[in-house]
Amino acid sequence: MKLRETHLPRPIRFIDLWDISGFRMKVYGIAYRRDLPRNKFIRAAKKIAEQRLAESASKTNNYGAGYIGIHDGRGSAFVFIDWWADENELHHHVYVFPADKADDIQYVTPTGLTACVWDMRVMSFERDAWFTSVLANPAGPDLEAYINARLNEDV
Repeated sequence: MKLRETHLPRPIRFIDLWDISGFRMKVYGIAYRRDLPRNKFIRAAKKIAEQRLAESASKTNNYGAGYIGIHDGRGSAFVFIDWWADENELHHHVYVFPADKADDIQYVTPTGLTACVWDMRVMSFERDAWFTSVLANPAGPDLEAYINARLNEDV
């Protein structure tokens, strides 16, 4: 196996907490050779999240909490929108943009594409935060603790 290039760490940063359609969504940025995703992808992600949450999330037994990843990658940009439902289930939706166009989005969840290794780091952190704060919390479910658990690291 030959890799296209040597691994360079990518920053994963908590960007903001968005209130969308009754959901509090933690927003993360992941970027290839830059500090944060470009603003055009952040703006596009918010619009997509508003549509997805209004269309799908309200039909689930959800808790009004989840996260969004905006990954400004090497050849494409990715957005994933995830929310928690039925105590321990994650709803996951993925979108892809060409690297230079924030208005040419494709919904790729039906293709089976789930995540890249950097996206999976966010998913892993969020799984652990949900498990610790909500499911296995000795004091009982603490949604605020989940919302306040945030990932910032280079991977």
